Amino acid sequence: MADYDLTSRIAPHLDRHLVFPLLEFLQERELYADDEILKAKIQLLSQTNMVDYAMDIHKALYHTEDVPQDMVGRRVEVVARLKSLEESAAPLISFLQNASLVQELRPDKQYNIQMLHDRFQIGADQIEALYQYAKFQFECEILMQNWDTALEELNRLKEIIDSKSFASPLNQLQNRIWLMHWSLFIFFNHENGRNGIIDLFFQDRYLNAIQTNAHHLLRYVATAVIVNKRRRNMLKELVKVIQQEQHSYKDPITEFLECLYVNYDFDGAQMKLKECEQVILNDPFLGKRVEDSNFATVPLRDEFLENARLFVFETYCRIHRCIDISVLAEKLNLNMSYDEALLWITNLIRNSKLEAKIDAVLGTVTMPIVHQNVHEQIIEAMKNLNMRTYLLAKNIVEPAQAAQATR
Repeated sequence: MADYDLTSRIAPHLDRHLVFPLLEFLQERELYADDEILKAKIQLLSQTNMVDYAMDIHKALYHTEDVPQDMVGRRVEVVARLKSLEESAAPLISFLQNASLVQELRPDKQYNIQMLHDRFQIGADQIEALYQYAKFQFECEILMQNWDTALEELNRLKEIIDSKSFASPLNQLQNRIWLMHWSLFIFFNHENGRNGIIDLFFQDRYLNAIQTNAHHLLRYVATAVIVNKRRRNMLKELVKVIQQEQHSYKDPITEFLECLYVNYDFDGAQMKLKECEQVILNDPFLGKRVEDSNFATVPLRDEFLENARLFVFETYCRIHRCIDISVLAEKLNLNMSYDEALLWITNLIRNSKLEAKIDAVLGTVTMPIVHQNVHEQIIEAMKNLNMRTYLLAKNIVEPAQAAQATR
């Protein structure tokens, strides 16, 4: 499964601190030798201020209580630097902790600078010190995992990136790619994340960014579409993109959809589904528990497999007129007895939109021939229109609002 690990592709687009949860996950899954993970952590930490953490990892890696002298010296340097910045930023920190004084600030930047200088003797040096102090403290911590706040900040960042304030389209493209990588932490932890990732990644500018220089993100948007019953209308466009990018990126999840909806290869889809299970379990973003439609916490793998089997079932039934239940159970990889498979398929038909009939005596599922009338064909063709209109309007309104706010 290490062949399908995307950490090496994702890490260059992340802040150093965001890589640590990925390494922790890989260490738990034992996809790599423990020494390799520990060395990677030390290498990451060498350019941060998390010196104590680096010392602890060094002790674990080399089974010793001694640490290199350069780490000891680095710790002394970090503590001294933190104390110096705290003292320099103290006047401004004191001002910001006073709510009544903060209310005197105005949207006018020049007024604020002059007011702080005249009344509190706070100048550019103290402002720079506060910035460095805040950044320094950030580099001594990891993730706080406040997903609601993180989602709000993500949306603010998106507005800034989508505005016209960037020096070049290339720089804007790179920032969109960074934003999508950061968003994975939020979308696979936030309760509305599976909608959020589809809304963001299917916007034309972000989908173009994926196809330009972040093909591996197709794994996550494909998973989101499969587990999200309410956004099945995006499946057709997703399969189209997967086909276009199959020479640049593929993994069992994208190949499962290709087998099923392009090649109608049910045996191939079944094989890929088995691989999908392992890919999900060993992916830092997918290998966790999520909240299902009944508000119960279940592994994302279980929800993925349930919906993927529904995809196989619906597609198989639309192609074949009369289906043997035993064969269908095998295609769905149910690993059940005949009676259990019959009950499972019965419930599946009852909950789906298929007009299928089950003959329990013959052990078959019969599909009636249904011809779509003109009205149904129009409705089917326009299923994505509402979503596309929403995304188009969002792409126009958000940059306009951001531009107005900067004025």
